[in-house]
Amino acid sequence: MIFAALGLLLIASAYLPQVWVRYVMKKHHLEQPDLPGTGGELARHLVQRFQLEGIVVEETDEGRDHFDPTAKAVRLSPSNYHGRSVTAVAVAAHEVGHAIQCYRNETIFELRKQYMPLAAKLSRYGVMLMMSVPIAAIVLRSPVAIGVVIGISVIMQLLGALAYLIVLPEEWDASFNKALPILIEGEYISEAQHHGARQVLKAAALTYFAGALASILNIGRWLMILRR
Repeated sequence: MIFAALGLLLIASAYLPQVWVRYVMKKHHLEQPDLPGTGGELARHLVQRFQLEGIVVEETDEGRDHFDPTAKAVRLSPSNYHGRSVTAVAVAAHEVGHAIQCYRNETIFELRKQYMPLAAKLSRYGVMLMMSVPIAAIVLRSPVAIGVVIGISVIMQLLGALAYLIVLPEEWDASFNKALPILIEGEYISEAQHHGARQVLKAAALTYFAGALASILNIGRWLMILRR
């Protein structure tokens, strides 16, 4: 009973942040006719305003809002690119915040350049290694060798998840040292929309953190499957 309760607590701890992020984004995605433009229009305006030469604004798949430092591109999902909502403009400002970090060569942006590609690779290779365990069991036929394979996979996935947590200060800076002052001081949102923008920017900053928690829980799920 205790273990079941602890298991439920672990699941809740891992998934509730993701649920909260989705809830906040959806809650503030109602169209606001009083906003001066869409997320895409705001992003382009900010790129021009801060003279971020070489930075482009593009539309990407839904839920894939990000700044690509290699392509120098602010990418917004269709609902944020075309949307005229607090979520749309706040997410746009957040991603432009990353573009500002990159363009100015800020030290904090080095966290993203160093650890994000590493985190993605570790997580991907760790999952691939875990998926190969049944085949390894047939080939190796050694409990010790199989245990080593599983152990390496778990370590790779944990390191991948922790690497995502390392970039949290950079995400926080993009939201609250860049995007929020830009939105408020530039009067791109009304005073009544400040609270909603803060919530969206907090959710945007915690997106990778929420994903990292879910990744850690996913490791436990793989281990339970393999025990069967």
